[in-house]
Amino acid sequence: MRLGFIGTGAITEAIVTGLLRTEAEVGEILLSERNRTVSARLEAASARVRVCADNQQIAETSDLLFLAVRPQDAHAVLEPLRLREGQHVCSLIATIPSETLQGWFRTPVRIFRAIPLPAVAELRGVTALFPNDPVGEALFGPLGTVVAARSLDEFDAYATASALMGTYFGILETATDWMCETGIERDTAQAYLTPVFLGLARTAAEAPERSFSTLRDEHSTPGGLNEQVFSTFAANGGTEALTKALNAAGARVRNART
Repeated sequence: MRLGFIGTGAITEAIVTGLLRTEAEVGEILLSERNRTVSARLEAASARVRVCADNQQIAETSDLLFLAVRPQDAHAVLEPLRLREGQHVCSLIATIPSETLQGWFRTPVRIFRAIPLPAVAELRGVTALFPNDPVGEALFGPLGTVVAARSLDEFDAYATASALMGTYFGILETATDWMCETGIERDTAQAYLTPVFLGLARTAAEAPERSFSTLRDEHSTPGGLNEQVFSTFAANGGTEALTKALNAAGARVRNART
């Protein structure tokens, strides 16, 4: 199967890097020239990767075409393309509905949407699909976990929740800043916090039957510091602010349908 990518940013690099580490039945991988730094790096990584200056050439010769451009650039980049009727397309553009893409292409194509996260490069990612697609599931399966959304609302919820990545690192950044104020070097603080949070993620992954609420209780001795920090966080609007942020991001994703 020949894959083509229109748009060569961080997610494209993660997907291609992951695929090159697997035994996936993928032949040639065609990449758009932009971003040139990323596309050149991937081309140097494998003889199966080829950079093309013409997006139409990628569209014409791909068995599965990935759309990986920024939403604000999507219309200008994609509307001029001419696709084959029934061509298989995977959209990685979170805020543009499939119906909009169908209208731009002006020919019936087979579209599914995906939300792969950066860890697919390390074969430890999770990818949400909608609608479920056998080819997409077979492709992303070796890159980690695949979750098939049962509805567009569910898919939008996955898209919204995945927007917590920046918040996650923001929390670590805030904790690092606090530790530095006590005199700890920044590199030392980060080196300490990284395995702490990695260990927590592994605990959750190895015990999927235990809810996050249960895990929080298990990691919070009554009257202890963990209980105090979360209680103070919640009492000062932390959980409320997070819910408001998710509601706002979710509304943005839903409103993009119209």
